[in-house]
Amino acid sequence: MTESDLRTHATEIHEQFSDQLEIDVDDVVERLDTLVNDYQVPISEARRSVVNTYLDEAGMDRDQLGGGDGGGNEQVNVADVDAPEEWVDVRATVVELWDPRADAVAQVGLLGDETGTIKFTKWSKSDLPSLEEGKSYALRNVVTDEYQGRFSVKLNRTTTIEELDEAIEVGDDSVEAEGALVDIQSGSGLIKRCPEDDCTRVLQNGRCNEHGEVEGEFDLRIKGVLDDGEEVTEVIFDEDATEELTGITLEEAKEMAMDALDTTVVADEMRQKILGRYYRVQGPTFGRYLLADEQERLTGAVDADEILIKARSI
Repeated sequence: MTESDLRTHATEIHEQFSDQLEIDVDDVVERLDTLVNDYQVPISEARRSVVNTYLDEAGMDRDQLGGGDGGGNEQVNVADVDAPEEWVDVRATVVELWDPRADAVAQVGLLGDETGTIKFTKWSKSDLPSLEEGKSYALRNVVTDEYQGRFSVKLNRTTTIEELDEAIEVGDDSVEAEGALVDIQSGSGLIKRCPEDDCTRVLQNGRCNEHGEVEGEFDLRIKGVLDDGEEVTEVIFDEDATEELTGITLEEAKEMAMDALDTTVVADEMRQKILGRYYRVQGPTFGRYLLADEQERLTGAVDADEILIKARSI
């Protein structure tokens, strides 16, 4: 990344902390340059890391950054959210609510407007009123976030919530792919994620790229490759989708790994159950992956090794 691009990002970060810390833009540029150009960290992750460093130095919470009273924010469609750390306003319907997995999270779910859907998180400490599934709201002063190409919005204590009289129609931004499941990539099966608030990174050898050594929380995931004979599609199945696809629950996976003293047995068992079979998968795309919201087993089976050789040659 060029110095000019880094300086643009650095200037935006500097403006967020100019009232709290005595830092200059060159210092921010240097930190970003080390992460992006020396360690090959994606700019979104580098920004997050640098911002977290300055938050610690200033003794601030993330929801105290920027945004003001929301009066100067741009109102955006959810499909137009394409960068992290931006303060925006959205008008959307609560499509679905999920069970929070951490005490720090009051609500988590899916928002939608005419352009598609996006994940949202509302923090417990924000002390905001509860959103109801199926109702439409004007949400002012929310901050965007990104992880592995998937964007989301966070509701914080500076966010204002106004229930709307009119219903916001929700568009369909999902795509469909079908074919033979010819590969299950590394990082599949029983994995551990970082337990820190607002972090879902998969641990590598017990370490989070941002928070260092942590006691991770178990999760299930499959990173698979579908081949329809003409093109391949990389698909991510989350815990619920993986359980449905394989019939292996998280608890069963943990028991398997404990008995074998090895987590890799879970992915091996999953390969035996699903590799070489045909599936139809539907969901949104983020980065190069299709995120499976729905999947269906189709009839037929294939020689997975043969098709994988073909897929890798494309």
